[in-house]
Amino acid sequence: MNTKLHDENVDFLFDSILMLKDREECYKFFEDLCTVPELKAMAQRITVAKMLNARQVYSEIVAATGASTATISRVNRSLNYGSDGYALIFDRLWRMEKDKDKK
Repeated sequence: MNTKLHDENVDFLFDSILMLKDREECYKFFEDLCTVPELKAMAQRITVAKMLNARQVYSEIVAATGASTATISRVNRSLNYGSDGYALIFDRLWRMEKDKDKK
């Protein structure tokens, strides 16, 4: 984990995010916290990560998301050499979907 990120302000941000209970609260909070382009950029990156994780190629990802190849490369680097944050979320989302299908 990148220790350069660790400080009281980032801790406060993450603690605040952990207080959110549902998608509607996320919309309210992130609309107040972020500009529209910032929020769209984060959404684009997680979508790129999802597509890379599904083994889609760059050209498909560019066409589907409008992300630059530089953005795709950065996300790919995080997927392969990062802190496994994407993997953590994708695993939980996959398990949630699997549990939903059982019901």
